[in-house]
Amino acid sequence: MKLTGQFFKNKNNKTSNSFNEIVENSETDRELSSNVKSNEDALNEIFSSSIDFTVNEIIMAGKKGLVVYLNSMVNAERVYEEVKGTVIQLSSKEDISFSHIQKSYFTDQKSFFVKTYHECVWNILNGAVIVFLDSYKEALAIEVNGFETRSITEPSTQTVIRGPKDGFVESIQTNISLIRRRIKNPRLTFEQFIMGSESRTTVVIASVKGIMNEETLKEIKTRIEQSDVPAILDSGNIEELISDNIYTPFPLIFNSERPDTIAANLMEGKAAILVDGSPFVLLAPCVFSDFFQTAEDYYQPFFMASFLRIIRYISFMIALIMPSLYVAITTYHVGLLPTPLLISIQSQREGVPFPAVIEILIMEFAFEVLREAGVRMPRVVGQTVSIVGALVIGQAAVEAGIVSNVLVIIVAFTAISSFVTPIYKFSIATRILRFVLILGASAMGLYAILLLLVIMVAHLSGLKSFGIPYLTPIAPLSPDNQDDVFIRFPIGANKKRPTYLKPKMENNMAKQGGNKK
Repeated sequence: MKLTGQFFKNKNNKTSNSFNEIVENSETDRELSSNVKSNEDALNEIFSSSIDFTVNEIIMAGKKGLVVYLNSMVNAERVYEEVKGTVIQLSSKEDISFSHIQKSYFTDQKSFFVKTYHECVWNILNGAVIVFLDSYKEALAIEVNGFETRSITEPSTQTVIRGPKDGFVESIQTNISLIRRRIKNPRLTFEQFIMGSESRTTVVIASVKGIMNEETLKEIKTRIEQSDVPAILDSGNIEELISDNIYTPFPLIFNSERPDTIAANLMEGKAAILVDGSPFVLLAPCVFSDFFQTAEDYYQPFFMASFLRIIRYISFMIALIMPSLYVAITTYHVGLLPTPLLISIQSQREGVPFPAVIEILIMEFAFEVLREAGVRMPRVVGQTVSIVGALVIGQAAVEAGIVSNVLVIIVAFTAISSFVTPIYKFSIATRILRFVLILGASAMGLYAILLLLVIMVAHLSGLKSFGIPYLTPIAPLSPDNQDDVFIRFPIGANKKRPTYLKPKMENNMAKQGGNKK
């Protein structure tokens, strides 16, 4: 149904006057009326079920006016201080044109004119205060900040011992400022998009002009623009929408709560995707080795950082294959074990009623349940449940003869190794594949483990992140980019940015050195 000519005819038909028709169908959108009462009726009908919609009648220089806003999006006290308290004091002898009011009284706030219901509704939903004045077919939109947001705190999922302690929050403006403080560069750009036909979520792409490859940046923008979903509530929604392959357990887009991590990757030639309402910022493109690096690697001496990074790679392999090796060796390849160790393991398994694969699946499943319970329960008792539950259940299972002592050690060490991975989402892939390897080992022993690992590597080799091979710079091998993969070279030795990102400027920040003011 066309909006023009019918906006006020059928007030019982809520669909015809819905927000979607007014905001989305801008080609049929009506201009504002010069009558304040008509504008008030129209907005009251649009926001008829919204208890936070506020309309205040005012007298401005002898003329009737309105101040309209959502009290859930702005601070009512600041509305009076910055808007209402100003306009109601205007003298009747004063020039009351909107251009005069804007230039004279609202120079400190961002303000602009709106002429249609489309613009009016959109700005109200974004936290602006709209001022109407009788006999004018336009309104003044004034941005008044002040709604409640979470204060900046230390990231909860990516903590460091040495390094900045601030983390992203749910306010996209705050997150942009955290990045700006670290990259004081006019070439750092933030481009805004609106996603979600119903949620109308603000999404911002950050990049550094002159460094970021333009073709890659264009591809990221195209995928975001072509995403058609009703709502975007977190950056995880966008991650799934724009990934090259969703049928893989491995994340193809990096996410972080740390502004320093995002800033460092922007300077390497990547793009950051910020979502209003989410403290997790996405980075694209990314490669396999990115998930073994932390911000603290660059704040510690390079030999210490290299040692810790090697520990992470080893821990990844332990968390992936250690349980399946236990099943394969104790079931099919007992001859690979030294005799004393074999005797010790078999003596502990004496009386256990289950084969090794059932035994380890029981313990792995129990530990996954405890881990999930610890995450979902209140933080005060969550860690206690995870630790005490694992100890109690493990000890009780051993005493009941359901599992052996050595199995409890293997499952516990495997779980600890999986926690070493800096990025939580990457550890999920390890946990899923671990069960696949256990089942394979129960069927064919070490042959199945080797075959499944080959298939996994082949799968990784076929993955891409915005056109960049996922295993770069390992496969295909890039000798020029080995200074920050398995070990970290000294910062002064990092002469170039990663060439696989195809940056427009190859020289790294370290080569440029400090610049005098």
